[in-house]
Parts: sequence; C-alpha cells; structure tokens
Amino acid sequence: MPGVRNLTQIEATERARLLDVTSYDISLDLSAAGDAAGSPTFRSVTEVRFRCTSPGATTFIEVAADSVRSATLNGAPVDLSDWSAEKGLTLTGLAPENTLVVDADFLYSNSGQGLHRSVDPVDGETYLYSQFETADAQRVYACFDQPDLKSVYTWHATVPTHWKVISNSPIEREEPAGAEAKTIHFTESARMSTYITALCAGPYHEVRYSHDGIDLGYYCRASMAEHMDADDLNLITTQGFDFFHEQFGVRYPLPKYDQIWVPDFNAGAMENFGCVTHAESHYIFRSQVTDFEYEQRANTILHELAHMWFGDLVTMRWWNDLWLNESFAEWASHWCNTHATRFADAWTTFLSIRKNWGYRQDQLSSTHPVYCEMPDLEAVEVNFDGITYAKGASVIKQLVAYVGLDPFLAGLRAYFGKYAWGNATFDDLLSELETASGRELRKFAAQWLETAQVNTLRPEVTIGPDGTYQRVTVRQEVPTGYPTLRTHRIGVGLYDLTDGRLVRRELIEVDVTGERTELPQLVGVRAPAVLLLNDDDLTYAKLRLDERSLATVVQHIGAFESSLARALCWAAAWDMVRDAELATRDYVALALAGLPAETDINLVTQTLRQATTTLTSYADPAWAPTGWADLARTARTVLQTAEPGSGLQLAWARAFASAARSDADLATLRGWLDGAEVPTGLAIDTELRWSVLAALVANGAAGITEIEAELAGDRTASGEREAAYVRALVPTAENKAEVWALLTGDEVLPNWRSRALLQGFQHPTQVELTAPYVARYFDAVGPVWASRDSEPAQEFTILGYPAYQISDETIAATDEWLAQPGHPAPLRRLVGEGRDGVVRALKARTKDASA
Repeated sequence: MPGVRNLTQIEATERARLLDVTSYDISLDLSAAGDAAGSPTFRSVTEVRFRCTSPGATTFIEVAADSVRSATLNGAPVDLSDWSAEKGLTLTGLAPENTLVVDADFLYSNSGQGLHRSVDPVDGETYLYSQFETADAQRVYACFDQPDLKSVYTWHATVPTHWKVISNSPIEREEPAGAEAKTIHFTESARMSTYITALCAGPYHEVRYSHDGIDLGYYCRASMAEHMDADDLNLITTQGFDFFHEQFGVRYPLPKYDQIWVPDFNAGAMENFGCVTHAESHYIFRSQVTDFEYEQRANTILHELAHMWFGDLVTMRWWNDLWLNESFAEWASHWCNTHATRFADAWTTFLSIRKNWGYRQDQLSSTHPVYCEMPDLEAVEVNFDGITYAKGASVIKQLVAYVGLDPFLAGLRAYFGKYAWGNATFDDLLSELETASGRELRKFAAQWLETAQVNTLRPEVTIGPDGTYQRVTVRQEVPTGYPTLRTHRIGVGLYDLTDGRLVRRELIEVDVTGERTELPQLVGVRAPAVLLLNDDDLTYAKLRLDERSLATVVQHIGAFESSLARALCWAAAWDMVRDAELATRDYVALALAGLPAETDINLVTQTLRQATTTLTSYADPAWAPTGWADLARTARTVLQTAEPGSGLQLAWARAFASAARSDADLATLRGWLDGAEVPTGLAIDTELRWSVLAALVANGAAGITEIEAELAGDRTASGEREAAYVRALVPTAENKAEVWALLTGDEVLPNWRSRALLQGFQHPTQVELTAPYVARYFDAVGPVWASRDSEPAQEFTILGYPAYQISDETIAATDEWLAQPGHPAPLRRLVGEGRDGVVRALKARTKDASA
C-alpha cells in the first residue's frame, strides 16, 4: 500500500490556524468488493467544505490514494502533477469559503489500516471495516487528517444488495444501484475528528437492543454468529452506560451505539464515535474460556465506551496528549468494572496485567515521560505502549487518591461541559481539577508526567525484643540516570497470620517523599507477619518486602483474604526475579507452591505466564529443564483436583501443554487429542486442541499430517490462522527457511498470516534451530520496515527480534546494527528494546546460576 504523509506538529498547528473545516460528503463505490477477482481498489469521491482565515494562502490535504482521477477547488481544476500518496494534494489560492472535490481510487488494505478487506473461508463472503487511528482516514477519503480539525460527515456507500453498512450515524435511506447493488445514505454525523470516523460493510450478523433511549447494535461475521453471546455483550455495555451517565453527569450524545467484532484486527478495539470495532479473535469465543478472558473483554468494552466522552466528545488537540486519551479510558474501564459489573476485583487485574506492562515498558532504554512531545506521526505510531496506557492510568489513579474522587469527578464534569465537541489539552483538564479540588496540581503533574522510569519502595524495619517496631522507614530508590524522587500517596497494611489466614489488622495512609520516609506511627506497634507497602495499590512503584514479611509470604501467599494484596506480593516477586534479586528457581518454587491454592483466575493465568517467561528467559539453561519438569508435574497434579469444567482447570491445562517436554508428558497430550485419559470435565474443544497440537509440533511429536487433519475439521478463518502458526513451529531447518522467506519476501502477507508466522517462527525449544537467523534478522529488518505498513512493520521488528538467543553475541550484533547510520528513529527504538530484554535475561540467568 502507499504510505501516508508523516504530518508534523508544526504543520498541523499552522493548518489548524488557517482552516475551519465545515463538512465532508463522502461517496464510496464498494459494489465490486465481494468479487473474488475484483479490483484491488475502490472509488471514493469526497467533497470538503472549509473556511480559510487568510484568503490567498496555500495549504495541503492528505490523499493517500492509489490514483487521483480529478480534483477541483471552487470549480477550478487542481494541479495533480505534484500529488503523491505520501505528500497529499497542494491547494493554492484559497478563498474565504472553499469547496474541494477529490475523485480518487484507493486500495483495499490487508494490513488492518485504512479500509481492510478480508474473505471468510467458511462461506466466501467479504467483510470490510475501517481503521483510521493515527492518520489512516486519508487511505479512504481526502481529508485534513489531524485531530483538531473536527467536522461533520455525510457518508454514502454503494454495496452488494445483501450487505449491511454501519457508520458513525444512523442510516437515512437506501436506494437501488443496479440489479445487484444498493446505495446507503447516512444522516449527517456529529462533529468529530477524522481518526474516529468509520465505515464497516459486509453481510454482518446483527443483533439489536434498546437501552435508556439508545439504540444498541452488535455485529460479527455471519459464520461467527453462533459464538457471539450478544446478551452478555449487551449486559456489560448497558452497565457501562448507566455507570458513566451517573458519574460523568453528561449523557452519551449520539442516538445509537454500534459495536462490530471484525477479523484481522491489529489492536484490541477502536473507539470510532458510535461505531466501535473490536478484535474478533480476542473477544468472540469459539471454545470454553475462563473469567480471565471474560474480564478482559469487559474491560475493553468499557474502555472504548469511556472514549465516547474522553477522546470523542472532547478530543486531544495533538498527539502529545495521546497518553491522556488512553490513560483515562484505561482507568475508567477498571473503575467501572469494579463498581458496575460482576468483576469487582478489576483493580487486581489492572495491577497484575496492565500495570506490569507499564513497569516493563518503563524500564526499557526507550522509556519516556508519560507526557512527551510528538514531533510527527512516526513518533506517535510507536507510542501506543505500556507507558501511554498503563503507567498513565496509574498516574490517574494516584491523582484521584491525591485530590479525592468527588473533586476529581466535579472537575471532569466541568471539563466535559466546557470543551464538548471541541479539542482540549491536559493543561485544560488540570485547570478544572485544580478549581474543583482547591489543590495546586502542577508540581504533581510535572513530577509524575514529565519524568521517566519507576521508583522502588523498600521497607527498612527494626524489631525490638518485645516484638514491636522500634523503627520503620520507607526507602525510595531511583534507577541510574533517572534521579526523580516522587511523592507517593500509599497505604501501608499490617497483616497478622490468624488461623491460617493473613488478615489485615490495620491500614494507614502516608505520603512517601524524598529518599527516606519515617513512619513514627508504627513505633511501638506489634510487628505483623506481613508489612505491605502500597496496600490497595494507590501508587505506581515497584515494591519490596522486609525479610520477615518475605518469609511469611513465601510460606503463606495464598493466605491473604484480599486478591489485591496477593497480587502485590506476586508482582513484587516478579519484579525481584526480573531485577536479578531473586533466583529464577526460587521464583518458580514460590509459584508452584502458592498457585495451586490461588482462586483468582487472573492471578493464576498471569503468574503461570510469568513462570513460563521466567523459565524461557531468566533460568540458567542448565537448570531450566528441571524447572519445566516441575511446572509440568505441578500442572498435572492440580488438573486432577481442580473442579471439573472450571476456569482454573482450563488455566492449568494450558500451562501443562506449554510446559510439556518429556516423552511421557507429550504422550499425555497426544492422548487428549484422541480422547484418552482426559481429566474429568476438561473439554478438549477447538481452541485447546490447537494449543495441544502446537505443543506437540514444537517438540517434534507431531507434524504436517496432524496439522492438515486438524485444519480439515476447522476450515474457518480462526482455523487457518491457527494452522499457519502451528506450521511455522515445525522444527526443521527447511521449514524455518520457508517461513523466513515468506516473512521477508516481496509479497506483502495479510496481517493475520504474517503475525501467525512470526509467533510460530521462534520457540523456547528451538533456540539452536533458529540461531542462524540472528544475522538474517539484522539484514532484513530495515527493508521490511521500509516496505510494509506501520503495523506489520512493527510486528516484524518486535516478534522477529532474536529474543530467545540470549547471549553476548546477540547483544554485539544488535550494537553493530544500532551503530549504523540512517535507521529511522522508531525502528531503532524497537530494536533497542529487543536488546534490553536480552541484557536483562543475561543478568537474571547469572543470578540463577549462582543460586
């Protein structure tokens, strides 16, 4: 596909000063989209009306088309000789009032950017959906593609007669367009930014509800209709609407709210105003899943719903406030989940999954402040990261604790009221929060948002002979090169071991400032079994436990009544092993001792994943086989006692499949596929069958014959994706060479296939097999980056990096590549992040080997 213009902030600021865009009228001819041998392009005619504050001025409009048929400005032809997809169209001699008409042919996408087209292998039907963030609306219609040039949009789409079309606003009418097509006309939309406009088309399955005066639609591919549990999707959605209406004090402003679960999606979801798209592969469940998956889905539904206010109704002026857009939605979704849905422990999930993502990202060499300048769109593309989402949401949570929830909501309501339908900045929000709370917040904001990296809070305690504290100090540690000592509002929990349970005796709230903070209120207090810093998880910091508390946690981590307290201790142990303070074998021992009694499915799922990562990357290679055998043995044992058919049983079954290495364990997995010796209640259904087969293939215990047989019974888009992944796992040099050739060749693969091949190319059991690809990666990454759309280019850079080749040689090869001039900054950043992972793993392995 052609590229898009790399718009700079300076260009956007000047264009916003110059223009006021009053309306778009967009006509798309998609009538041939479903033809198997149809054109790779579609015709798009855009009429843009806009005012200019400086008549006679020159500007430009983005048109990332395959070709431009014609363009007229105020009735006169526009010179097309200088047009390119990457530059756009230059407009000269602007009048006070302007009408621009651009007639162009645009390419359908297979990268999940622009107008994505996919064909369902089940019934041969074609499905389209748009994805425009950050600046891909220009791949579908001519537009001033920046967030602060809001406008209204009227869409017209000509499609096959049996198709449905969904956009931001309701349908006004439809009319025939020949024997096999129709044209659907939409009402004029509300005022919004280009990146949240949307159009989806195809023979989608549709379910509708009505709630509180809002028309609610749920869509998926026809072949997935039996798996779309619309009642549950609607329950979460309506619970979210009721909660946000009450808390925000502003009603959702559109008459309808549609959600479409689409194939081949690059992210989890996208907050198009009134027309939200979700990743079908993540959230339409074909097989049994656990409450881990259901809670993740609920969180995503609520995250996108929160964006309807924060992001869509009030929108950032430029992408340097992307963090606020995503951080607020991240915070609000967990807040709503906790109070309005059955997922009352959502803050536990936030800590164990999302916040850990932020901690990891913040400790990479690419770390950056939550708020940072975005000079151009290329810089924005790689900033959809754990800092922008999870650390930012943690700062919002800390800010709420700092000012109080009621003042925070009062400021938020004022902000919505003042900036509705327009654009605003974080400074605008901060002003409203200061007015509502009466607190000065600029220093807080500077400390938390304009500095990078994460602090560590470590307790230092002295206990007297009578068992009481003589002294308790919280020491705040800063990482090398990042000396910021922040102010942390934290809870300190005192837990006693009573009748086998760790019960919180007392909770005190304190402000931790500077390098050392004394806690005089604990002097003379009987020392608890566990002293837990940051209880209730108010701040963003890594935690450590004192010696007495750590000894208790190792023996009794499952004894905490609060899942959040357990999550804090699991997170502390995970941080310690990653920081080479705790040997991998000791972390694995803790996990295998504590997890069988853990009842929170999110903690079980996440900690088992971390145990797997630990064995893959952080274990001394000489000991790792012992660790894998221990994990597999524990998983088999728990499977025999877990409640039949439960989510916990499924989580441990998945863990067993990923850990299986021995002939006996692999034979057990093969038996499951044949229906032999399956644990009572465990459903070996479609998705679990693929997971089991992947484990067998990766270990050389199954091959192409078994893959083809499995695919024959699952000839669906999901089945094709799983088969591509498992084929890439086949452990032969010939297969790896074939996969690599596909990934790096001239033919651009559909994003689902590229991702599946990348995920299967490397595997922890195949380190020696893929070792030759270290050098090949560094030869290929630059050309792949230059020849792909941004999403698949990033995926190749991240997933293709030789992360399992944990050696000084890999670091040296990376350094040699990084020393070369001319690599784009976003690409250098991602490759450098891969290097960070290898450096950390080497340190952890050294620690483990010394244990």
